[in-house]
Amino acid sequence: MIRLTVLYGHPDDPAEFDRYYREVHIPIARKMEGLKGWTIGKCQSATPGEEPAYYMIVGLYADSREQMESILASPAGQDTIADVANFATGGATFLYDDEEVMIPYSQS
Repeated sequence: MIRLTVLYGHPDDPAEFDRYYREVHIPIARKMEGLKGWTIGKCQSATPGEEPAYYMIVGLYADSREQMESILASPAGQDTIADVANFATGGATFLYDDEEVMIPYSQS
């Protein structure tokens, strides 16, 4: 499975970022067909009191990179990508990786 990770930098106005992301961007992005999953998470630093490197991390999942690229090349995918500039004032970094789910190791 391939994951496309989107790392959103800290926005100028976090409340407006959150509002726009939920009320505008998600409805646009939901029109993309073929995704196997989608995760969203607000970043937290591992060190208490320290600002995390990113504001939000999003994971989009598909069976292969080719399938993900096809989803993004579709009209709905292009609309979704174009919309990022409308709210991501802190920037956005896109990364692909082959996702491998590991079963937790337990000693017996």
